[in-house]
Amino acid sequence: MSWVLDNVGLIAALTVEHVRHSVVPIAWALALSLPLGWAAHRWRVACGPLVAVTGVLYTLPSLALLPLLPTVFGISALSELNLMLALAVYAVAILVRAVADGFGSVDPEVRRAAVAVGYGPLRRFWGVELPLAGPVILAGLRVVAVSTVALATVGILIGVTNLGYLFTNGFQRRIVEEILAGVVAVALVALVLDLVLVLAGRILMPWARGVPAGGRAGKGGVR
Repeated sequence: MSWVLDNVGLIAALTVEHVRHSVVPIAWALALSLPLGWAAHRWRVACGPLVAVTGVLYTLPSLALLPLLPTVFGISALSELNLMLALAVYAVAILVRAVADGFGSVDPEVRRAAVAVGYGPLRRFWGVELPLAGPVILAGLRVVAVSTVALATVGILIGVTNLGYLFTNGFQRRIVEEILAGVVAVALVALVLDLVLVLAGRILMPWARGVPAGGRAGKGGVR
């Protein structure tokens, strides 16, 4: 405990960096996964290959992906961008399936009702399909958030400083308190981020309250 009290400022600074390294890739992944997941749902022929390819991305070891991305994108292997791109790749691997499942959970009757009242494809997507698919997508996003926060610690291996620093430095100096502080800090960041997503979901999707997870969305009709 004495080490923690003596290094509160360091832990706080590393936590801020860790949050930044986690949130940015999650946002990138969500922006990319929405059209990919919708395409996987819309065109069944592409669904299997698209989900399979993105799923394979998650099996790539981070120690292999981190040196591979700089070669592909022409960026520095020791940069924050390299870490965040790698985290975004892993996040997309999970989110694409979640988005496809989310759109698949929307009742076809609701889509037909939207068409019947004059909704065009774009308006139907934003006004009907995406809101009703939201709870399933949010569930996938919560998994991605926790996973990304944990994976972000590997950044220290390429010189990107965040909470992963507490693990390597504590191990090298044999300071158990420092390692435990890193574990607790990473867990707290993940819990807080998950809570933020839950609260955001309740605010942005009040119609989803009380709906069992995995249940078919859209039984209430179109408003």
